[in-house]
Amino acid sequence: MQANCKRIVMALLAAGFFGCATYPESASTADRAFDAAQGALEDVGVQVTTSDRPSGQIRGTRNGIPVAVSIVRLPDGRTRVQFDAKGTKAREPELPSRFLDAYERRMNR
Repeated sequence: MQANCKRIVMALLAAGFFGCATYPESASTADRAFDAAQGALEDVGVQVTTSDRPSGQIRGTRNGIPVAVSIVRLPDGRTRVQFDAKGTKAREPELPSRFLDAYERRMNR
């Protein structure tokens, strides 16, 4: 009976050590950045029209201004988030900084 218990414990330990999948840090960082960017756009009033996680592209509009965010996984494992909004200098000069503040807040920075 005690031998069976040891086998069961060993089997459970082996399953615990070898049965779980691990993901590269860059994948989870990019996913987290994507979620934070999409949430930040919504926080600043951008109506998201397209959201494509595999390509890292989010598009939307705010008061007629087209907005695009790109999330790019860099070869060194870091993630780059790029915010583009054409015409913000004249119409909404504070939009890029508001997006950055909302993004940083969602990333807990």
